[in-house]
Amino acid sequence: MGEPSKDSLDKMWKFVKGFAEKSGTTFHPTPAVTEAVVKGLAMHVEEMGKPLCPCNFYKDKQAEAKLRRWICACDEMQIYKYCHCLLFVREDGMPITEYLPEGHEGREVYGVITDPTPDKGRALRHKATQPDAATTATQDDQRKP
Repeated sequence: MGEPSKDSLDKMWKFVKGFAEKSGTTFHPTPAVTEAVVKGLAMHVEEMGKPLCPCNFYKDKQAEAKLRRWICACDEMQIYKYCHCLLFVREDGMPITEYLPEGHEGREVYGVITDPTPDKGRALRHKATQPDAATTATQDDQRKP
């Protein structure tokens, strides 16, 4: 597949700018990163009619698009405010990882990175995995002196 049309690119730029504002994030400080992701999203819009995340590999893009979990803004962004593409990040270019569950690859790679705008984003936060009460109690006991 070649280049996406100007119309598709314009639509994706409008979407990602609006979503960044809504979620309290910014674009990656390296313009080439942002441009590559937006171009990939626009290409997927033309190919499948949906902005499927271009940073993953899919056996069947159409089937994956129907599941919707990797449609931008993906489930991880909507639930945890974590963008593995590094499209939506903090001003310093780091992805927000503080809401990710323990053991998630984002936390393993980046550590805990706080959210500078906790009052914005996470429309699906109610779907976040929560530690059970026993685990939380054990963790609290381990923190006590």
